[in-house]
Amino acid sequence: MAKTNFNIVKGAEQELQEKVVAINRVVKTTKGGRAFSFSALVVVGNGNGIVGHGLGKAKEVQEAISKGIDDAKKNLIKVPVMNGTIPHDQFAKEGAAKVLIKPAAHGTGVIAGGSMRAVLESAGITDVLSKSLGSANPHNVVKATFLALSMLREPIAVAKQRNVSLKKVFNG
Repeated sequence: MAKTNFNIVKGAEQELQEKVVAINRVVKTTKGGRAFSFSALVVVGNGNGIVGHGLGKAKEVQEAISKGIDDAKKNLIKVPVMNGTIPHDQFAKEGAAKVLIKPAAHGTGVIAGGSMRAVLESAGITDVLSKSLGSANPHNVVKATFLALSMLREPIAVAKQRNVSLKKVFNG
């Protein structure tokens, strides 16, 4: 699958909240015994349309989390959030994980499973319907959710691209 270029956000590191999505303990058997290390999948966001994800690996859990946070700050994207929801339906696939996100009416809440919920809440989305299909691997679900969020387009941009009024974009 081709790599996509996320629109990287510069200088958006103010007030980012971190959420640890998954911690994985890895064991390497050596002649001296077992060597334990940890990997941490972390999502950061400002709750206002900016979100990032990262992976950190280290011998200690806390060090892995801090490395994951640093990695997540390097992968920030801007998400178009309109009235607490997303502008349109979006489907994305990463590995065997498939993700479907749909806009929802105000008051619906975030209807999403574990790792998807962390990404959507960090982005500041308060009302959304979503479904995770296929693999439940947290790494691929987070990446698929990011891909879906990065493919979202604002209605104003769509109207300019099509050379039509904003009203016509919504009324079809």
